[in-house]
This record gives sequence, C-alpha cells and structure tokens, in this order.
Amino acid sequence: MARWCYRHRLLVVLLWLAALIGVGAAATSAGSDYANTFSLPDTDSKRAYDLLEKAFPQTSGDTDTVVWKVEDGKVTDGAVRSRMEPALKKIAGMDGVGEVVGPYSGERGAAQISEDGRIAYAQVTFNKQADALPKELVQDVVDTAQDAERQGLQVELGGQAIQRVEEPPTGLAEMVGLGAAAVILFLAFGSLLAMLLPLCVAVFGVGIGDFGIQLLSHGTNMPDLAPLLASLIGLGVGIDYALFIVTRHRRGILRGLDPEEAAMTALNTSGRAVLFAGGTVCIALAGMLVTNLRFLDGVVIGTTLTVVLSVLAAITLLPALLGLFGTRVLSRRQRRKLAAEGAETTSEKTSGLAARWSAQVQKRPRRTAALALVVMAVLALPVLSLRLGTVDQGNDDTTTTTRQAYDMLAEGFGPGFNGPLQVVVEGGDSAALVKGIEATEGVAQASALPPAHGVSLIQVVPTTSPQSKETSELIDRLREDAIPEAGVTAHVGGVTAVSKDFATVTGDRLPLFVGTIIALGFLLLLLAFRSLVVPLTAAVMNLVAAAASFGVLVAIFQWGWGLDLLGLGKEGPINAFLPVIMLSLLFGLSMDYQVFLVSRMHEEWVHTRDNARAVRVGLAETSRVINSAALIMVAVFVAFVLSGNSGAAMAGVGLAAAVALDAFILRTALVPAAMHLLGRSNWWLPAWLDKRLPHLAVEPAEESERLAPADGASEDGAGAAGTGGSAVHGFVRDADGGPVEHASVTLLSKGGGRRLDSVASLADGSYIVSAPAPGTYLLTVTAAPYGARAQRVEVGEEPLVYDVELRSGEVDVVG
Repeated sequence: MARWCYRHRLLVVLLWLAALIGVGAAATSAGSDYANTFSLPDTDSKRAYDLLEKAFPQTSGDTDTVVWKVEDGKVTDGAVRSRMEPALKKIAGMDGVGEVVGPYSGERGAAQISEDGRIAYAQVTFNKQADALPKELVQDVVDTAQDAERQGLQVELGGQAIQRVEEPPTGLAEMVGLGAAAVILFLAFGSLLAMLLPLCVAVFGVGIGDFGIQLLSHGTNMPDLAPLLASLIGLGVGIDYALFIVTRHRRGILRGLDPEEAAMTALNTSGRAVLFAGGTVCIALAGMLVTNLRFLDGVVIGTTLTVVLSVLAAITLLPALLGLFGTRVLSRRQRRKLAAEGAETTSEKTSGLAARWSAQVQKRPRRTAALALVVMAVLALPVLSLRLGTVDQGNDDTTTTTRQAYDMLAEGFGPGFNGPLQVVVEGGDSAALVKGIEATEGVAQASALPPAHGVSLIQVVPTTSPQSKETSELIDRLREDAIPEAGVTAHVGGVTAVSKDFATVTGDRLPLFVGTIIALGFLLLLLAFRSLVVPLTAAVMNLVAAAASFGVLVAIFQWGWGLDLLGLGKEGPINAFLPVIMLSLLFGLSMDYQVFLVSRMHEEWVHTRDNARAVRVGLAETSRVINSAALIMVAVFVAFVLSGNSGAAMAGVGLAAAVALDAFILRTALVPAAMHLLGRSNWWLPAWLDKRLPHLAVEPAEESERLAPADGASEDGAGAAGTGGSAVHGFVRDADGGPVEHASVTLLSKGGGRRLDSVASLADGSYIVSAPAPGTYLLTVTAAPYGARAQRVEVGEEPLVYDVELRSGEVDVVG
C-alpha cells in the first residue's frame, strides 16, 4: 500500500484534498447541533426533572438570569425601571420563553433586589433545556437585555443557555499548538520541508475529523466539548505518528537507500507501529463506553474518528508527500555531505547524550528507579484530596457577560444565587417541607411556587457557591434529613444537583473503567512482545503516571497554584467527566511510547538475547524521538489553555503534565531502570501460553528477511532461504580499551560486493548489525582518526559476539 501511495502520489494528495474540501463544504452548509446532555437514569436529579417536565412544562426548561447594576442611585428609580421593564416584557413575549419573573412585580419581586438597592435580577425560564434551545432565541434575549444599557447602568446575563451563545474563539489554540510544534520539528529535523510533513498530516486528520464531528452532531448527541478534545488529541497523535515515520525514512536515506525504498522501509516498520499505537488509543477511548455515561458517547465517537483519520493520513498521505519531496526531507548540510562522502559517513548518529544517559541508567538502575519513584510519588500526593464536581460560570473569562453576571449576583445576593436547587414535591403538603428546608444549615432562602398537577416546586438558594463542597453537603442533608423528616416524596434537582449526581456516578464507575482499559492494554502488549512482565510493568507505570498527573491537576485547579498565571479564574473541583476522558487518552498515549520504546528493545533482545544490551540500545536509539514527540504533545496540549473553554483547558493542562511525566521520567528513567533490574525475566512467557498466542509483529526488522537469498545459497555462503537471520554485536574500542563512539560498522557479503547492514557505534562503543542468515561475512569498521579494520566472521544460528580494536594509522584489509 505504501509503495502504491508513493508512486501515485499526486492522485493520493488530490484525493485527500477532495475529502477535506468535500466534508468541509457539507459541514459548513449543515451547521452544527451540539448538545450537552447530562441525563443520568436512576438518579434523584433525573427524577426531579421528569416530574418538572410533566407538571410545569412551561417552567421545566433552563432558567437564566438578567442582572443589572447601577453606579448611583437605586434600581427602583424611574429612569432605570423605564429602561428595564420594556426589555423584560419584550423577552417574555418571545416564542420559546415560558416565564419572566422580574423585581418590579410586587412583594415576590422585591426579594430580587439587593439590600443596598443597587443590583437586581430577573429570572428568564425557557420552555426547553439549554442544549435544545435555538441559539437565535438566546441571542435575541441577550441583545434585547443589553440594549437597555446606558451610562451608569450595566446589564449582564448568566445561565447555561447564555453560556452556549458565548462560544470561545475557535482555532486560536490549534494555531498556537501547530506553531509550537513547527518550531520543535524544525529544531529536530533542520529541514523546512521535513518540518511541514507532520504538520500536513495533522491538519488533514484533524480538519476532516472536526468537520465529520460537526456532521455527526445532527445524528447523535455530541457535546460541544467533543470537537475541542478531538482537535487536542488529533493534533498530538497526528504530528507524533508522522514524526516517527519521517525519522525512520530520513535514517533510511542516510544509510544509502533511494527515497522510495526508504519510504517503504519506514512504512513497513514505523508505519506498522503507528497502526498498532493508533489502535491502542482507539481501544482506550472505547473503554469510556463501559461507564454507561451517555454524555461521553459523543466524545468517544469524535475523538476516535479523529485518531483513525490521523493514522490513515500517516500511512497513506505521508508516503505520497515523501514521494513529492524526495531527498529534500534531509537538511541541506545532510544532502551535501551525502553527495560528497556517501551513506556510510553521513548516517544519523544516536545522540551522544542519549547514549550516555542510557549507559548511566544501566550502571545505576536502583538509584535511577528510586529517584524517579520519589518524584512521581511527591507529585501524586495531592490526588488524595481530589474532589470531583463541576466548574461554574465563575471560571469563565472576566470579559464574558456570564462571568460578570455571576460576580454581580454574588456581590448583591451571595454566591448561592448562582446555583439554586429545585426541590420537586410529588403530592402531599409542601408547607412543612419549606419550613424544614429553611431551617436546614446552608440554606439562604426557600420559596414554593403554586402547585400544578399534584406537583410542587420549591426554589432553594444555598449560602455557598454551586461548586463548593458545602453546597454538595447541603444536597445530601436535604435528601437524607429534611425531606424524610417532612414525610413527603420529593426529589432535589437543578443544574447543581445534576452535576453532583454526575460526579457520584462517575466516581462509582471509575474502577470498572480503569480495570477495563488496563486489561485491554495488557492483552495488546502481551501479543506484541510475547512477555508477561513487559505488559505488567506498563500497567503499573500507567497507574503511576495517572496518579501524578491528577496530582498536578489538583494542585493547579483545586488548590489554585498558578491559576493566575494561566488566567483560568478561581480554584474549584475537578470536572467530573475529566478523569474518564483523561485516563482514556493517557493510557492510549502511554501505550504509544511504550510500544515505540519496547519494540526497539524487543528487536535487540531477539537478535542478541542480552537484556542489558537490549534495554541500553533501545533507550539510546528511541529516547530522542520519544522526547521530541512528547515536547510536541506538551506544546499542543498547553495551547488549549487559550481555547476559552474551562473543560478543554483543564484537559490540556492535565494531559500536558501526564505526557511530560510519562516521557521524561517514566519512559526515560523508571521503565528502563526497572527492566535492567528485572533482567531476563522481562521476556518470560510460559511455553504453553507461547504456543497458544497468535504472532503479532509490531515493528519487523528492516533488512533481515528481505536480504536472504531466494535460491537456497548465496555468494556469501549463507544457507538456504528461510533459515532465519542472526546478528553480530560487540564493542569498538581503542588501543587503551576506551570506547570509540560513532565508528561506522558495516556488514558485507563474503566478497565485499554487497552491503547488508551498517550502523554507528554508541557512546559506550557498542554496535549490532543484522545478518540475513548463518554464513561467512565481511565486517568492516572505520572511525577517524583511527584506521580501518576488516575481518571475516562466521555467523551461526546464535548471535556472534565480536569486539573490534582500532589503532591510529592502522589499515587492516582482508580478502
């Protein structure tokens, strides 16, 4: 498939362009129909809503507020009333508005004026919930109310419906994230065209994904958070997946392959790993379905669609773009050096820092593991005080009308006015219940509406804000004490109660969800690496990363550390839906890094059966690309602080912390240190299980099977085709026994006419080259300022250990 896409590159690019333009045009013409449905069956708040909808159809919808404040005088002055009363009357007459209760309607209305007379509010009750209201209607309400403003009279509006029309600016977070990713890619590649490749893949995947989500919103309940989260994860994985493939492609060109063969090799190795990694992300996302929280269904659909499109773009669009760019994916310096000196001297070298760090981890695994565990444990400590809930409009940007209305209500009437509770009484006398509620600790006021169809509605205003712990405790007191003592059947509803029930249900189902995605990840890694210890280690590391990342979230958003720097308002509880979403994405992304890291270790282990070398080489050769990928993801996720959506900002900060900790501490230090300590048991699998498991090659070797002769014998004496590959490995040292770094080690056919494999030695002088089959080969080693050595080597079924000593000025030519 990769070869076909490479050779038909113009057609592939045009097909992707047509898909982007076509889906975009369809989505633009259809518009969006996002719906934030928090319906929770078998909860007290849902029963309250059902009764309200039946008995008060005109008041069962969303209730929002119009708030006004005067700088001088009082809101009862004639000049103020002459402006506000006509506006409220006009709003009450709009189709879709059930009732408007203002402060100028007798004794009941007097309670809607603050004690100092400077702030007043009117309640606007729609006949539908906020997510079902036409935005045009809500915008008319906003415009009508704010038209009444004048010098000295401020009018603001708050509520769920009002918040929906104040959509944050779209595209800013994505553009900032792409810009940061572009800088990191340019520094990593040193080539403008190579930098553009991952960005193009991400733009196509996320662009078609977002348009697709917009279309799907007309057929299923899709929360407006879905496209934001889909963009966040799509940009991260799209850029990262393309980065892994482009890095492998550039390495192939530098080793002497023509661009087409380099692209085929990259797609057949890293491309397979990308396909596997994308599958793990989708499976982790699908794990949200076991929570049976219907609100999350749209998030699962939207993010999964975007991840799938990003993977498809990486394995089809990317090879086509590689065909268009050819060798220009290399920097100019690399192209000049390749033309002047050839492939062997131009091949990319493993970072000296990475190799030295890898050797350091091998030398002191206990100290490295202990230090990493201490850091993660300290960061995880705040998670012990994690409190799930919901953010309210006090977390909105200070320039929005919802935030200003929230602050005005809190100033004039106390913070509880921003989250009234609705106690719905089914039959019976509500008078005794009203008295009981008024006497309950934490209640500022309670008032009953006239009953209808045997149902009474009591509006309860708490003394504390909707997101405070005290308000949650008040709901419990009403349900467990006040209502039973009154001897009536009643239910506590309203937005605040729904949020509390949502947090409770989420917390109850979280263990099942975590267990499901851990079990699925364990099975996938078991199939990929044929080991029981590797997937078990990965599961433990994922839990450690989750605890530490949630500790960072609690410290920032619940304790308020650094909130002012981020410009995200005041502290509060962690969004109830965030643990499920974050854990899904975290487990998927952690699996990505685990696959790319351990697949290289596993490849080395299969060749050498040397665990220490496998872990050292795997870490040295993958840490740079994993760290670059992690930096890109962190930049993309942090950019979503600018999205204007508190939920997306919280998810962005949490995921940025999770990826940074996972890549820079777990995969770079704790995982390799643990694998060094575990030794050969890393790769242990019972024989009976090994026979029953299907074989799954995540990232097959690049050369071995393709270089084996097909006719049973070859010029180098290798045996029959299919006898299996082997390897030569060892150390390159100088006359004093010191390691020689960046020595060019090449395995040639017996007569020296065909190059089979070529690598550069690491910082500790270690190397490994692949042999297509047992037989006789020529091994050459060169490094400035030393001489060159060449030696015939006999490779058997088992890997051959062969150390090379280089001396200055010496030339050793064989054959």
